[in-house]
Amino acid sequence: MAESPERSRGAGERLIVTAVVLGAVLMPLNSTMIAVALPELTGDLGITVSRSAWLVTAYLVALASLLPLAGDLADRFGRRRMILTGLAIFGLASLGAAISPSFESLLVFRVLQAISGAMVLPAGWAILREAIPEERRAYIFGLMGAMVGLAAGIGPPLGGLLTEAFGWRGIFYVNVPVVMAALILGWRVLPGSRSHSDAGSEPGVRFDFAGALLLPAVLSGLAGVLMAIARGAPWLIVGSSAAAVAIGAVLLGIAETRASSPVLQPRLFRIRGFTAAAGGVAFSNMSMYVTLLAVPLMLTAKGGHSNLEIGLVLMSLSIASFIVSPIAGRFADRLGRRTPTVFGLTIATAAAIPLAVEGSAISIPLLVGVLIVFGVGFGIANPGMQTGAIEAAPRNRTAAASGVFSTSRYFGSIVGSAILAGLIGTDRADVSGIDGVFILALVAAGISLISVLGLASRRPGTAAGEPAEATAIAGD
Repeated sequence: MAESPERSRGAGERLIVTAVVLGAVLMPLNSTMIAVALPELTGDLGITVSRSAWLVTAYLVALASLLPLAGDLADRFGRRRMILTGLAIFGLASLGAAISPSFESLLVFRVLQAISGAMVLPAGWAILREAIPEERRAYIFGLMGAMVGLAAGIGPPLGGLLTEAFGWRGIFYVNVPVVMAALILGWRVLPGSRSHSDAGSEPGVRFDFAGALLLPAVLSGLAGVLMAIARGAPWLIVGSSAAAVAIGAVLLGIAETRASSPVLQPRLFRIRGFTAAAGGVAFSNMSMYVTLLAVPLMLTAKGGHSNLEIGLVLMSLSIASFIVSPIAGRFADRLGRRTPTVFGLTIATAAAIPLAVEGSAISIPLLVGVLIVFGVGFGIANPGMQTGAIEAAPRNRTAAASGVFSTSRYFGSIVGSAILAGLIGTDRADVSGIDGVFILALVAAGISLISVLGLASRRPGTAAGEPAEATAIAGD
């Protein structure tokens, strides 16, 4: 009996979703796996903890800088082509990282991972929008988001297991079979999409080369300045570096206001709801990320814990967030975006208090409990922040808002990891700076809570319609 067209389409859609998800999970997986491997990596390569933090910071800087551009490039050159090219480069970069003989070469391949990963993510979302009918699209988008969150949660214990069995190089080798599966399946099932280069050739619309160059320079310079301040570098060096970053930031601002299609879309920050969500995600991610990086360093320095055990401790935060996020999304639909977001960040801020009070002396049971509550709070807050940011923007700038919001998320991680690198010092056995890191986590969580108070109190369209600020700049 011949297969029905509906069943055939359903099977094809599932294969497309599988191919996109296989590529998408690589980025969060490689963002969190390395947290558990850092202590062994620093010892094997003979580097300081603060220097090894650049493996995290550089990865985040590259992602934050390129994600706003990647969607535009995928539209210009084709989504399928962008995904397959990005996956191939990611596989090669992972092999290079696994066999790296030095910190410098490892750092290069780590940045290459981020560059190729940024090619995959936005194009994957665009492929799903094209391939999935509207009546099933929200479910599929939710499923992909859940899988990306699950990959971030699995990262620490998987990294611990691989490090225990194969050393730190195992966290890079494991990418190869995943990349191969995604490439083979993607080659067979991903639909070809026409390149939209004609969109980029409209009169007066040019690619924002200045923004593309200045954004990573400013972000990496900021990270370097924060590390220098935290390490107590001479103020002449700090001052001159900070001045250079400030000049770069001013030039970036000028370039973005003049560009016909800017990377950062500065006009979005004139919208109160978008700015509130972007600030909330930046500081909440800073709080979460410094905690995820500090805990394995603390437990390793104290001794008595295997890499796998450390990974399982960290997993409690990510899994708790993953479990509550879908439920929180339903509440955000019913209650509006601000109420569950404020409630979630209140929980996260409260959870950070015992972490800041106890510091490096915190017991394992209390640490696990704090991380679980921490994860629950962030899981409740995230759907409202994400949706609130996109809904606050004009309809014709939804994609731009999504890219800038993602950059805000990584900006918090970049700043947090840079400050952490300075606070923890250069001695792998010294945990005195961990107390300051946990205080930073509490302060950042509190700032994120204050920021999201500016979110819309009700769903757009339920009473007052589209936010006035969004409408005001829609024609800019």
